[in-house]
Amino acid sequence: MGFSVAPAFEAGSVAAADWPLCHVRLQDDARFPWLILIPHVEGAVELEDLSADQRVMLMEETVRAGALLRRLRPVDKLNVGVIGNITAQLHVHVVGRRRDDDLWPDPVWGRGPAVPYTEDDRARLLSILRSSS
Repeated sequence: MGFSVAPAFEAGSVAAADWPLCHVRLQDDARFPWLILIPHVEGAVELEDLSADQRVMLMEETVRAGALLRRLRPVDKLNVGVIGNITAQLHVHVVGRRRDDDLWPDPVWGRGPAVPYTEDDRARLLSILRSSS
């Protein structure tokens, strides 16, 4: 069958890049710089579904995502989460937070309606993400 992205990701995020291990998506919420990393591993639900080498690569790509978010916008703290309660497919959220954002210090997941990027802002961010691949 092969790897595919769960349909739930299509609704709230945009494909940004493909890295050695992960498909990278930009969460379409201008309130926070936010990337989702989805390992190209068919059937992966938990970290234990990855090989040891893949887990190391996922950590490296998570750090890479955080560094990219800092290029998109200044952040005070990176939040990283592997939750999967709604969409079981293994994925990692990397979210840039600021002490002055509306939800600080609370988590962002499931809080308030997303504020979609303007077409120009989305295109600019995707250009930065794709040029860093």
